[in-house]
Amino acid sequence: MAGHGKLIRAGFLRQAQSGVFQLLPLGLRVQDKIERLIDKHMQNLGASKLALSTLTTEELWRKSGRLDKVSPELFRLSDRKGVPIMLSPTHEEEITSLVASTLRSYKDLPLKLYQITRKYRDEIRPRHGLLRSREFIMKDLYTFDLTVESAVETYRDVAAAYSAFFSDLKLPVLVAEASSGDMGGEHSHEYHLSHAIGEDTVAACSNCGYSANDEVATARSSWLPEGVFTPSNYGLWRGITKDRTRLVNVWYPRLAGESSSDDGWNLHAVKSVVPELDNSVRDTEALWKEAVHQAQGQEGKLRLLNVIDSRLLGAFENLMEHLPLLPSGLDIDHIPQTWITETPAGQDLNLLRIMDGDGCPRCETGTLEVHRALELGHTFLLGTRYSVPLEATVALPQNPKVQVPVQMGCFGIGVSRILGAVAEQLVDDKGLNWPRAIAPFEVIVIPSSGVNEQTLDFYDSLIKRDGVATGLDVVLDDRKEAFGWKMQDADMTGYPVVIVLGRAWREGGECEVQCRRLSVKENVKAEDVPRYVTALLERL
Repeated sequence: MAGHGKLIRAGFLRQAQSGVFQLLPLGLRVQDKIERLIDKHMQNLGASKLALSTLTTEELWRKSGRLDKVSPELFRLSDRKGVPIMLSPTHEEEITSLVASTLRSYKDLPLKLYQITRKYRDEIRPRHGLLRSREFIMKDLYTFDLTVESAVETYRDVAAAYSAFFSDLKLPVLVAEASSGDMGGEHSHEYHLSHAIGEDTVAACSNCGYSANDEVATARSSWLPEGVFTPSNYGLWRGITKDRTRLVNVWYPRLAGESSSDDGWNLHAVKSVVPELDNSVRDTEALWKEAVHQAQGQEGKLRLLNVIDSRLLGAFENLMEHLPLLPSGLDIDHIPQTWITETPAGQDLNLLRIMDGDGCPRCETGTLEVHRALELGHTFLLGTRYSVPLEATVALPQNPKVQVPVQMGCFGIGVSRILGAVAEQLVDDKGLNWPRAIAPFEVIVIPSSGVNEQTLDFYDSLIKRDGVATGLDVVLDDRKEAFGWKMQDADMTGYPVVIVLGRAWREGGECEVQCRRLSVKENVKAEDVPRYVTALLERL
């Protein structure tokens, strides 16, 4: 049973409808602890907390130019006056509009504002429980700086705060360079937890710390050509640009044993040299034929782009007449051809999908390991992507008549996704395994017989010692259930430490202290239990 199934079985949540979940008391305790930990690190950063409305207007999103790009994922409705509104999937437009209406002077900068709130996306296929849902909890931090330099400095400060946050969770998070996508902006990083059910792919170097999402990752491919090239060595994928004026042939090396239908090429590498490529097209040849038909009599309207892996270039010209440059049955007298063989930075073009063992692009000795990964956070340096259209500007003293757009950053953490991802990452055959920082309770006390005054005194001693709080977060299982059932339930729930009050405790004052993650099962004298348990928890 996967982590999501055990979250349900252990009573952390229930599904209300597809992609929508109700948090039960245990689940809410975990969520609250995640939020309190975020609050600690955001306040250490000097950020102020606010709460933005879930409802937003289409007008704002149209003003930012983002409405049409994301409209399929929006929950849209109208009020009684017919004004189109929607449930916010994210709040860049709202926060920028708010700051634009209240910012009075450059002296008010920098600003760091964050919230923890519900977001909504009409996912076409919700899956994996909290990992891909239609309603979810997010932390958004929005920063506003006067200059690019100060915005970059803020970005680094937030990155340090994120590292400290995930360090408190003791999770092996990969920090990967990433694409900004529809958010816009230049700098972008994702925070990933490696897991087989992850929807992202991350390449990480074994030597230098380089890590990148496969959308932006590059590599020194380990594959080198051998022998004489023939047409069978050329893999081919056809595409077309969004304006339907450029027909695209992607020529990549076909590896030994690879069939013509294998998807061995790298879409992201192609998009880096043909950014206008429409990768949503399925029947490319039909669109080619339609484009050719519509271009008849318009000389120069169409162009054929041959995007060629650099390793194939040497033999390409000699083999051109034997390669299917155009689909059969396509009647074209003449069409100008362009070759693309380098990246925009002038490097050799590697069109093969990044694989384990490829050379690291940042160091000479490292090799890449490719991971499936769960995204837990994403950071963007937005620049003026939103401040220009939404008029978040200030005047500088040297030129008070000219308004300058502020530099923005956006920093998200998926609170719901952390809850779901940790459950998937740390689950075992017995149940969940929470890190101390976000466990619903750090310790559970389970008496093997009924609860009596001696049991309650021991429980109280774990909470307070000599009138001083021990700092332990403890729950006593006083339910009228069989002892064996309680032990199985404790394993399923995933309490970091289990204290069993059995015969040894009743007869000699010794408790059995268990920690499944650390493979610990030890008899400890009652007076030593708080110290012993604290030492265990510090390792979790």
